[in-house]
Amino acid sequence: MNNKKNIFHLFIVLSLLVVSCSTTKKNPGDIDILRNQAESWLESGIKEASQGKFDNALSILTETKRNSTLTDDLSLIVRVCMARGNVLYSLGRTDEAFAEWTQAIAEASILKDAELLSVSKIYMAKGNLISEKQPARSVLDEVNRERSNLKKNRLYIAFSWQVTGLAQRMLGSYSDAEAAFRRSLEIHEKDRYLENASYDWFVIASIRSMSGNTQGAIQALESSITYDRRIENSWGLAASYRAMGDVYKKMGRQKEAAEAYGRARGIYAAMRNDSEVAEIDRRIKEL
Repeated sequence: MNNKKNIFHLFIVLSLLVVSCSTTKKNPGDIDILRNQAESWLESGIKEASQGKFDNALSILTETKRNSTLTDDLSLIVRVCMARGNVLYSLGRTDEAFAEWTQAIAEASILKDAELLSVSKIYMAKGNLISEKQPARSVLDEVNRERSNLKKNRLYIAFSWQVTGLAQRMLGSYSDAEAAFRRSLEIHEKDRYLENASYDWFVIASIRSMSGNTQGAIQALESSITYDRRIENSWGLAASYRAMGDVYKKMGRQKEAAEAYGRARGIYAAMRNDSEVAEIDRRIKEL
């Protein structure tokens, strides 16, 4: 289960959830019509992206950014820029994605919000990591530095551990990588961010598979699938079943691999995702 593209694609989608909630306290006397509308649109755009509807998500988030600019709400602008960057990256528009993350850092600097600035820098580090623009060791050092400013928002803290874990995974430090994702998982499970917890288990499965612990990888994927069923996360379910097929194939258990691939294929077909169906068909033929 060494599918780096699949792991990073899911990470891009799940990273959107980190910016979905505002921590800014509102003045009871404010009208906040445009800001409230923008917060609602931000959640809608994130939901569309989580279902793989990236074009729709981008359209919604573009209007969200317009509202946040009209109100000059720097906190909202930062969070929208981080979200738009993720969607643009998923659409293959890498330069535009990095431009959004750069703006997020600039706006957070103006706002002088240390926590928001640090998470913006971690977003950029994440982009550099998955694009291989920055060595994993350098990313790891940067995230460890910025984490000291993450004190209030537990989703930000968990996100920093996810980036740490991915960097450790790329460095081949599998025990440290799993330990980092365990730190993230502890927060997500306790605070009931189940979609994020599912992703934590998904990557833990990958780490275990790469280290040779294939049975442990299957157990981690079963945990991921349990969460995805509860929250009806079709993307997560399909990805986990495909990964399970890969692990069973690695173990030489062809029957179980075929069954897992079949489950993934059924979900992708129901989602009308023809490219993923074709990929599953290719893997089944290789059994």
